[in-house]
Order: sequence, then C-alpha cells, then structure tokens
Amino acid sequence: MRLNPFSPSRFLSQSCHLSPPNRRKMRNFSHFLVFLLALLPLTAESAGPINDDVLGLIVFKADVVDPGSKLASWNEDDDDCCAWFGVQCDPKSRRVTEISLSGLSLSGKVGRGLIQLQSLRKLTLSNNNFSGTLNPGLAKLPSLQSIDLSNNSLSDSVPDEFFSQCRSLRAVSLARNAFSGVIPPSLGSCSTLVSLNLSSNKLSGPLPGGLWLLNELRSLDLSGNDLVGEVPNGMDRLFNLRTISLRGNRLSGPMQEDIGRCLLLKSVDFSGNSFSGPLPETMRSLSLCSSLSLGSNLFSGELPDWIGELKSLQLLDLSSNRFSGEVPDSIGDLMLLKHVNFSGNYLSGSLPESMAGCRSLLTLDFSRNSFTGSLPSWSFQLHLERILVSGNKLSGSLPVPVNVDQSLRMLDLSANSFSGWIPMEMGSIRGLQFLNLSHNWLTGSIPVNIGGLKMVEVLDLSGNQINGSIPREIGGAVLLKELLLKNNSLTGGIPSQIGNCSHLTSLILSHNNLTGSIPPTMVNLTDIQTIDLSLNRLSGSLPKQLSDLPHLISFNISHNLFSGDLPAGNFFNTIPPSSVSNNPGLCGAVVNISCPGVLPKPIVLNPNSSSSNASSDPALSPENLAHKKIILSISALIAIGAAALIALGVITITVLNLRVRAASASQSAAALTLSDDYYSQSPGTDANSGKLVMFSGEHPDFSSGAHAILNKDCELGRGGFGAVYKTMLRDGRPVAIKKLTVSSLVKSQEDFEREVKKLGKMRHTNLVTLEGYYWTPSLQLLIYEYISGGSLYRHLHETSPMNPLSWQERFDIILGTARSLAHLHRHNVIHYNLKSSNVLLDGTGEAKVADYGLAKLLPMLDRYVLSSKIQSALGYMAPEFACKTVKITEKCDVFGFGVLVLEIVTGRRPVEYMEDDVVVLCDVVRGALEGGRVEECVDGRLHGKFPPEEAVPVIKLGLICTSQVPSSRPDMSEVVNILELIRCPQESQDSPGDELNRI
Repeated sequence: MRLNPFSPSRFLSQSCHLSPPNRRKMRNFSHFLVFLLALLPLTAESAGPINDDVLGLIVFKADVVDPGSKLASWNEDDDDCCAWFGVQCDPKSRRVTEISLSGLSLSGKVGRGLIQLQSLRKLTLSNNNFSGTLNPGLAKLPSLQSIDLSNNSLSDSVPDEFFSQCRSLRAVSLARNAFSGVIPPSLGSCSTLVSLNLSSNKLSGPLPGGLWLLNELRSLDLSGNDLVGEVPNGMDRLFNLRTISLRGNRLSGPMQEDIGRCLLLKSVDFSGNSFSGPLPETMRSLSLCSSLSLGSNLFSGELPDWIGELKSLQLLDLSSNRFSGEVPDSIGDLMLLKHVNFSGNYLSGSLPESMAGCRSLLTLDFSRNSFTGSLPSWSFQLHLERILVSGNKLSGSLPVPVNVDQSLRMLDLSANSFSGWIPMEMGSIRGLQFLNLSHNWLTGSIPVNIGGLKMVEVLDLSGNQINGSIPREIGGAVLLKELLLKNNSLTGGIPSQIGNCSHLTSLILSHNNLTGSIPPTMVNLTDIQTIDLSLNRLSGSLPKQLSDLPHLISFNISHNLFSGDLPAGNFFNTIPPSSVSNNPGLCGAVVNISCPGVLPKPIVLNPNSSSSNASSDPALSPENLAHKKIILSISALIAIGAAALIALGVITITVLNLRVRAASASQSAAALTLSDDYYSQSPGTDANSGKLVMFSGEHPDFSSGAHAILNKDCELGRGGFGAVYKTMLRDGRPVAIKKLTVSSLVKSQEDFEREVKKLGKMRHTNLVTLEGYYWTPSLQLLIYEYISGGSLYRHLHETSPMNPLSWQERFDIILGTARSLAHLHRHNVIHYNLKSSNVLLDGTGEAKVADYGLAKLLPMLDRYVLSSKIQSALGYMAPEFACKTVKITEKCDVFGFGVLVLEIVTGRRPVEYMEDDVVVLCDVVRGALEGGRVEECVDGRLHGKFPPEEAVPVIKLGLICTSQVPSSRPDMSEVVNILELIRCPQESQDSPGDELNRI
C-alpha cells in the first residue's frame, strides 16, 4: 500500500529541500501530525499500524541532520520500513522492534516521532551529536527494554517522568552527555532495571534512597559526576549487583558495612571520592570480586589481614589514601592478582616476601610510602611488566636481574637510597621502555651495554654519583625520548652517537664535569624540545644548524666555556640571557657583548713577479723564502703603526667630546639653579635657556635657596634612563626630577614633546604622575610627583626581616600594579621597564608605578640599545626582546608583571647568582608547582601568615604571565579581573582556578 501523494509524510520528506524558515514550519507540522496520530484508533483491521511506524520514523528524520546521508533509504513511499538502514522489524507483525543508529555523526534532536513505535524494544542512538533535552515519552513505550543515548550532547535535567512509567525497561545508558541536576527520585520505580549507566555527566546532589530498591540491578555506573554526601543504607538489597562504579564524585563518609552482603559483586570502583575510615570487615565475604578500586580517598588504618581471602582479586588499588602499617603477608595468597597499587600511603616495613606466590602479578606500584630494606629478589623473578617503588627508603645494592623475562616494560626505583654500581645485566632487559634510577647513591659508570635497550624511551640516572663518560653505545637506544643524566660526576665529551637517537625530546646533562664541544650530530635531533648542558666545562663554538631544530623550546648552556656567537633564527631569536650566561667567550646581543668583525687577510704582492702563474712566482721559491719573511714583517709593522695612529685619534676625539658635553651639561645645570631670573626668560628667545612646561599650568616656582636642582646631595637614585633628584617647590611641595642620560638618542624636540605630553595625560591612582618637563638639545628633564615611601625593591630586599610586608600589603601592591598597567595598555602605552625598583610606595602603602613609556623617547626600539639601558631589569625582560623580527607589545609588560608577582610573593630576586649556579625565580617556582610544593615558595618571613587560597592562585597567575609564548599570556585587564576574583571569590560562581584555566 502506497501513501497518498498529497499525504503529510510526503510533505515532510520534501521539507528537507526547503529553506530553513519553511523547514522549521514543516517540523512544527510534523509534531502536530504526531499529536493527531496519537488520537487515531489503532485497530488490527486497519492498514494504519505499518504506516504509523513509517510516519513516525519520517517525523523523527525531519529533526535529524544527516551529513553522511545514512538515512537516505528512509522513504515515505515504501509500504513498510523494515528494509530501511538501521531498522529491524518483527517478521510476523512487520512492526519496528529495533533502531540502531550508533556512530553516524547524526545531530539535531531526538524528536517525538519515535513515540509512535509501539513495538520498539531496543533504541540505540549512541556516539552521535544529538542535543536538546530527553523526551520522557520514550520510556513510556510499552515494549521498550533497552535505550542507549550515550556519548551525545543531550543536556538539562533528567525528567522525573522518564523513570516514573518505565514499564519493562531493563537497560538505560545516558552516559557521556551533559545532563545536570539530581538523579530523579522516581528511579526506584524502575523495578525491572538490570543496567543503569549515568556516568560522565554533570549530575549533582545526593544518591537517591530509591536506588537500593532496584533489586534486579546487576550493573550500576554513576561515575564522573558531582554527587555528594554519604552512601545511604540499604545496599544489601542489591543482591544481584555484579558491578558498581561511583568513581570521580564528591561522596564522603565511611563505606557502608552492608556492601559485603552483595555477594555477587565482581567489580567495585569507589576511587576519586572522599570516603574515610577503615575498610568494613564485611568485605571479606566478596569472594567473587576480581576488581577493587578504592584509590584517591581518605581511607585510613592498617591494611586488614583478611585481604588475602579475596581469592578472585585480579586488580587491587588502594593508592593515595592514609593506610599505615605493614602489608600483610596474606597478600601472597592472591594467586590471581595481576595489578596491585599501594602508592601514596603511609605504609612501612619491608616489601613482603610472600608476594613471591603471586604468580600472575604484572604490575607492582608501592611508590611514595616509607618502605625500608632491600628490593626483594622475587621482583625480578616474577613475570612483571611494571615495578614502581620510587619515593621510599629502600637501600642496598640493586639486585642483578637473572633470566629477566622480556615482559618488563617499566622499572622505577628513583628517590630511594640504593647504592653501588648499576648492574651490567640491566642492559639485557630488551623490552624495557622506562628506566628511572634517579636520586639514589649509585656510583660507578654507566654500563656500556645500555645501548642494548632498544625499546627504552626514558632513561633517568640523574641525582646520583655516577662517574666515567657517557658511553658511545647510547646511540643504540634509537627510540630514546628522554635522557636525563644531570647532577652526577660524568666526565669526557658528549658522544657523537647521540645523533642516532633521533626521537629525543629532552636531553638533560647539566651539573656534571663534561668537556669538549657540542657534537655536530646533535643537529639530527629534529624532535628535541629541551637541551640543558649547563654547569659543565664544555667549550668550542655552537653549531649554527642548531637554529634549524624545529621544536626547540629550551636551550641552556650557562656556566660553561663556550665561545663565538650564538646561532641566529627561530628559537635563538628569543633565548633568555640566563640560558647562555657565564660563558666568557660568547658574544652577541643576548649577552651584551659585541662580536669582533671578521676581516679579510691582507694580500701581499711580489713586485718582482711578472707572471700570473703562481707556480712560477720566484717569491715562492725556496731560495727567496727569507725575502718573503722580510716583506711580511714590514707589512705587519706598517699595519701596527696605522692602527696605533687610528686608536690615538679616536681617544683624542672622545676626550674632546666628553669635555664639550660636560661643559654643556654644567651650563644646563647651572641654568637650573634656584634663580627667579631664569624663569622670567622666554623659552623661545634664548636657545641656551631651554623650555620648561608644567602640565598643570602652574608656575613651578622652585624654592630659591642653597643649591642647584641637580645637586649630587639631592640624588634619590639612578636607573636605566637617568638619575633622579629631589627638590622643593616654594609652596613646600616636593617633586622628583629625572635627568635623562640618553640625550644622544632622544628624538627631536617635536617628537619628544609629543611623547611626553602623552605620558602627562596618564593619570591613575597607581601611576606616578608626570607633572612637567624641561627641554634643551643637550639636556632633558622630567618632573614627577614625589613618592615618599621608597621603592618596592627596598621593602622586599633591604628592610629588616623583623618588619616584612604583610600578605595584605603584598596583594594590594600586586593588584595596584596590575591596574596601572591595564590603564596604560588601554591608552596604547607600553611600560617597557617594569621591575620592583620602579614600583614606589606612598605613605599609605599604595603602589605607584614609575618610569612608564620612556623607551618611546628613543628614535627607534633598538632592542640592543634598549636592553643595555635597562640591564637592571634582567630577569623581568620578556624573551621576545632578543628577537628583532618579533613585535614588542603589551605582552612584554605582562611577562615583567608575572616575574614581579613571583618576586613579591616569594621575597626573592628574579635572578640570584650563587657560587656555582644561577637561579632563575620563574624556574624555581614552576618546579615547585609541578612537584606539589608551591606553598613552600611563599616568603618565609610571613611565617605562615598568608591565606593559601589566595597565595597559590596568585603564584599560578604569575607563572601564566611568564609564559615563553606571548600569545599564551593574558591581557592585563584579564589579570585584574582574576586578582579581584581571587580576593573576593564569593562574588562569582567561578573559582579563580576556572579563570586561570580559561586563559
């Protein structure tokens, strides 16, 4: 039977070709049709039922976006839909019983058309991109047993009606969507449910008590939500339960005693919550349990001896809790155990010898505890794939691997007290991919057969007392990605065979006694990202091809004996000065040392030669060698004499220029003595008198009296752009006068005045106000308001330890500085020279930023000149200052601000020079953050008198601002918003961490 050519279903099909407005109208019409169909009697005699299924699916299709045309076979002209893609029917009634449309990239919404399918038993729409809300009518279908809408983009709350009339529903999966709100209390009405998966959504609130009424339930997964509170009583009613996962919520309280009465349980995952207290003893009855995951909770007490009664256990994860005491010997009775993880607890004693009986064991993780004794021999006798015992107190020599099975993939013995040599047999573990023996007391040399580890990707031997050289055989580890050998006593050179390790991303050889040069083969490491060769005795020049390494982001060769100029281009255009410091022979803009020019060798012509043939030149004959030596000696003497004359001339001219400039400066300074006659002159009539402008329009009227304005006794300090003096106006108000020492570089008077007047308009509570200026071609003065409290540098580094800045004062300074920079940036002014000595404090402790925008007074932003003028800002300067091809933007100020934040919070200088090391503050704090020790970075003078909930986000913000990539740094307006949020988090629903993650 065909549908009427003018039937609504034909219009619905045609709606797919209509314009969007008309198509929306047709979709609304489809919903009206569903309503009408619901009113029609469904009798056995009519031909309607088949057509109802066709029409229902066509209505559903109208709401679906099908980019792959998977539903092209769905044609309303067909008598039935049993041959359509993804549709199955009952062979007798020809009614639709199953729809399976998984993983087809479908989108749109799950419309009401499906509620026409009265015989539908299974609906699978998983792994698509359906959005909108969940239609409660789906669960009311009388025959529906299974519905899978997992891995879509459905949102809003799960309607309470969805579970209130679920009839014969046995399996529901709404996992990996965006459902929110609470789990509907009506869930307890679905007494036929066998499987329920609501994982990876945004569900909140407590677990509903009705959950335990589902006594047919075999699988329950509520993981990856935001559920809170304790697990309610009554779990023993789930006597058919096989698997339960509450992982990754915020559930708390003790584990329910009645869990042990769920005797059929095979998998329990309560990890990633806040459950506390000891393990209930009833759990010893779970003899069928093969997987027990309770990691990342607050469980405490000793590990129970009955753990050995769980004979079916294959996975046991009790990591990151508060368990203490020794591991019971009964663990050796777990013959089927494959994976055991006790890491991150307070366990002590020795590793139990009884575990030699765990013949199925593959993974052993006992790291970050307090185990003592030696590494038991069974660790290398079982067929283990992973041995992780780092961060304990194990000692003794490393056991010699005997008949090691090639299944061992990971061996981490780091951060213990192992001593002695590295056994040669370590190189015979052919399948090893990760070997970490760092931070022990190992001695001797690196085994020469270490290159036999053909599969190793990470080799970390750092922090030991290993000597000898790096074996050439290391080139055999062709899959090596990280080679970490720092903090040892290695000697010799870097083997050229290192170039065979073409997959290397990190090469860390710092803090050794390596000599020789960088092998040219290192340019073959095209995947390398980090190279650290600092604190060695390496020498020679750097291969120019290092600049061609495409992924290099860190290159540290500080504290060596390298010479010559740095490679140019790519990463080396932005390399931080600290990464190449303390190499006396290096030259270039980064180290602020000019490289000597390469001059061509002089050509000495023989006047007696009449032939162009070099082989016949009599001057080259043996009998005329003495004559050639005389010619060369005379030439050398002439060259030396000429050079001496040139040098003498340069010195003479320099001295004369200095005298003229000094005389000019003296005259200009004298012109600024406290004389009323000077101010009565017209700026335009006498070039020597200069031009004085006050932005307020008032007469400056400096107090006449004893001495000149620029008297040495009145000097307040000196910076990269000049000295600052204090003087008084006649009304008693003090001002600060900066004498610019870049006169030869300053722009013309017109350009100078334009830039200064722009700075004079920058009025802000946290900016030092520029009140006026004085101009002559040889002398320029800037007149500022006087700030009495001194510089932030003095308060941080020069005041008494008994009177440090409080946390409140430090936070206010950080916030005030951020607001001032945001104000400057809104007016297109870049500071260029932010540092703690340029942040002043007034009498109330308010931060006042000084010296802003002065670099724009130069004729061009020559980075070499600029960096030489602000060398005191070393440590604050963004890496792009070293790159001539990168535009200097506001992000440079953001970098300097980030360093300043870390300096204020830690009380340490940005760069500290030790006896044999250079410590960069950003690196220290970043390492502490990665190691979970960030609170230890806060200035010790605060003695714990600081709120961690403010200090930690502020430190993280400082690190984000010091990102090496300018685009990764936030704008200062964003910084201000984040700081205000950190100070007052209750005013926003978002946490400061959320804001930091958005940047």
